[in-house]
Order: sequence, then C-alpha cells, then structure tokens
Amino acid sequence: MTESSTGHSAAALALAKHDYEEHMVGIKECHEMMMTRPLVVKCYSLDDPKAPSIVGNENKNVKLVHFVRHGQGFHNLMADQATKEGRIWEQCTNDPKNPYIMPEILDAPLTNKGRDQAIRLQRTIKALDDSKKPQLVVLSPNCRALQTGVLAFEEFVGTCPFIAHEMVREETGVHVCDQRRPRSRQAREFPMVDFSLLLDEEDTLFEKNRRESKIEVSERCYKFLDWLELRDESVVGVASHSAWLLTIFNANLDADERLKGWFQTGEMRSAILEFVRK
Repeated sequence: MTESSTGHSAAALALAKHDYEEHMVGIKECHEMMMTRPLVVKCYSLDDPKAPSIVGNENKNVKLVHFVRHGQGFHNLMADQATKEGRIWEQCTNDPKNPYIMPEILDAPLTNKGRDQAIRLQRTIKALDDSKKPQLVVLSPNCRALQTGVLAFEEFVGTCPFIAHEMVREETGVHVCDQRRPRSRQAREFPMVDFSLLLDEEDTLFEKNRRESKIEVSERCYKFLDWLELRDESVVGVASHSAWLLTIFNANLDADERLKGWFQTGEMRSAILEFVRK
C-alpha cells in the first residue's frame, strides 16, 4: 500500500477511519452532558473573526492551545501491519488477533518515523509569531506522548514548564500500549518534565479487562480544562493521543466544526479556548 501526500500509509488511513467511527459512538450524549457543567469552554479556529484575542486579556479566560497527537508509535506500526495483512480484530478486547494487547508494546514508544514526525513539527512551531509560542507544555505521561512533546517543543525545554498530566492520557484499559510505566521510570528518562502531578507510582487508571467509557474519558478532559483555566499561561502546548483529542474536541469543547476531525500521527492543531463559568 502506498503513502498519501501527508506521509500516512493507506493502511493507517483506513484504520484511522475505522477508529474514528467507533470512537464517535456516544460522543453526542457526552457533549450534551458536558455543556450543562459549570465550566463551558468555547473553541475557535485561529482564523475565526469571532475568536477572542489572547492579547490584553486581563481576565486570563482565553488561551491559545497547540494540540499535538504523538507521532507514530510501535503499536500504530503493529496495527498498520496487521491491517495490511487483512487481519480483523475486535477493538478494546483481549482478542488474540488484537495487536494492541501484545505485551511487547506496553507503554509503546515512538518508531523512527514517529520521531521524525515530531521533529518536523519543530519547523511549524519555530515559525509561530512570538505571541503564539508556548509558555507551558502539558504532556500525557505515556512514553510516546512524552517523546513527541519534548521533541516537538524542544526549543522551549528549560525556558518554560513541561508538566506531565494524567488527565490528558489516552482512553485506557485492555490495550497494554496505553498502560504507562512507573512514574519514577518516566521521571528518570524525561528529567526535563515535572511529574509531581502524578499521585501514584504505578498506573492506577489502567484496567486489564475493561476499557474506559466515553463519559469517563470526557470527565478526565473536563478535569484537565478545569485545571488549565487556572494556569497563568495564555499559550499552551498539549501532547496527547487520538481518542483523547477526538473526545475533548467533540464532547468537551463547544468547537468549530473544522476542528473536530480525527488527528493523524504527528499532527498539530491550534485553537483559541474561551473559558466561561456559569
């Protein structure tokens, strides 16, 4: 199978389409529930004339967020290969055909292609106006997101906080690629990242035989947004995962339709967030 103009193989794109359709089940109901919460976050494209400005925002209720999906991980490579071979498996189960349950890909790291995807983002980030460059980088504590965030936002290491946050992790459970390694191990390998928000040494979110529900993921997204609102920084980078990103844009944010699609590996999507308390 050939690669598309974006550098993603036909197998990866077919799998993304399938995953998108599965993950959209129940999203509408989650969105309706989240819009009743005390905090509602409006989300605008950068070119939306109705978007509020982050400049001169005295109330600090508007932030520019650069959302990044991690580059290709080894679990993505295994799934792409299985798709090329015509293998069919039941998602989020312990089906022996499911490549995401292979013990070898626990907390899957980036492939060389995934590292290259993260490094390519450096050019995009470097080209940003100074007013749009991150003052804070938030990372999922899973290996592939840590690697991607540190590589993509490399020029800001040592000049702004890099903080690991459990609430921006991928939808978790069953798939061992989504089980994080111990906090102390991550901290040793990523000394530039602050892991103090992780309360547990071991991964207490992961359950071997149960996948998180869509509402549970959107609850985590809500907790993250609640935390982010109180931060002083007005420009933030976030390195996360496909299902989490799909959930936050479709369930938690009152978002521009153009922002709601599936993130490909190594993709960055920037948006203006306006935090509104009822």
